[in-house]
Amino acid sequence: MGRCAVALFVIAVCSSCRGGDDRSHDSAFGALQERGQLEMGVDQYASAHVFEPLPDGGRIALQMKAADPTGESVIRDHMRDIARAFGSGDFAIPGRVHAIENVPGTATMRRLRADISYTPRDLDRGGEVRIKTGNREAIAAIHEFLAFQRQDHRAGMH
Repeated sequence: MGRCAVALFVIAVCSSCRGGDDRSHDSAFGALQERGQLEMGVDQYASAHVFEPLPDGGRIALQMKAADPTGESVIRDHMRDIARAFGSGDFAIPGRVHAIENVPGTATMRRLRADISYTPRDLDRGGEVRIKTGNREAIAAIHEFLAFQRQDHRAGMH
């Protein structure tokens, strides 16, 4: 194998190790995307998540990558449902999406639910849930939850 072929092979291998652009070949990520579509109602490859930690909590945003009025409406409804469920301490949907019983941070978020607010808001092409608290322990749990989500969904913060 020539040097160019070896270099291209190394680049391809390194790209797949980083979670390169062709994510559909990663079966665990593909399964997560399928469960996400089932729970959220929108194509996960046609939408983008943001899990952003903020000093007083954080935010979860989900937006269609291209204009899609039906997808946008489904996302907005989902964000309202998530805000309501999380506010009552129900984190079943993230558990089903990630196929784990206890998503990191949610046990503390459930215990401290009276100290945390979840406010849905419409965004262009989707919506968000703003998570706020003044409780330091709750902030740490929210950040843990968002970091897990960000990593598992391979999502950025913006």
